Amino acid sequence: MQTGEIVRDGLSRQVADQLRAAIRDGQLKVDDRLPNEEDLAKHFGVSRPTIREALKILAAQNLIRSRRGPAGGTFVSRPDPQGLGEAIADAATLLVGTGDIDVEEMLTARAETEAVCCRLAAAARTEEDLAALRAEVALQRDESLRDEDFCASDVRFHRALVQATHNQPLKLMMYAVIESFIPVTNMLIYREHERRRSVDLHDQITEAIAAGEGARAAELMGRHLEGMRDLLNATLDRRAAGRTG
Repeated sequence: MQTGEIVRDGLSRQVADQLRAAIRDGQLKVDDRLPNEEDLAKHFGVSRPTIREALKILAAQNLIRSRRGPAGGTFVSRPDPQGLGEAIADAATLLVGTGDIDVEEMLTARAETEAVCCRLAAAARTEEDLAALRAEVALQRDESLRDEDFCASDVRFHRALVQATHNQPLKLMMYAVIESFIPVTNMLIYREHERRRSVDLHDQITEAIAAGEGARAAELMGRHLEGMRDLLNATLDRRAAGRTG
């Protein structure tokens, strides 16, 4: 394992970073057993407590796992796409909360990426995928559905759309959009959400995907998000006017 020099500042973080790089670069592969604490300490020229702290950092990131017993030790874990996606979504939510990502950027990102999802889903969807999309559409047509439940179903619909692409890198990339941007948008407009219009477009998008009409589904998604953009801007304008009035 080739690693760099360790300077005397933030030692455990540096060790963790170098081990992470070794995993990323393929020097350490999934299920490889790491050297024991003593050998790692000698390799990096640090104390065993420093190694323990570094391993805790990697374990918290689900990059390694420990196993007890005669065949035990510390092993490289297979990356968890869901865990990585949740970390991306958490970071995106934080950036929205601090104002580093604004509403216009969110909607532009959604429009562009979900159009891609529509085109890919139309080519790759299964009957199971269509059933998941149609189930959410049917639920959303229930006029007695609470606003919170409608918003939750909306997230599930778009999540099912991404799933229907069967493209693993895209699913990972879309975590921020689905798990962060959509809930934030819904939180802002749920009181004024035009449910019937949204459901009708969800229905049309689903049937376009079922028919293999990716371009049509992408066009409908664009129309759906453009209407949401208008509603969101109107909502924000009213809030701004109320604060200055």
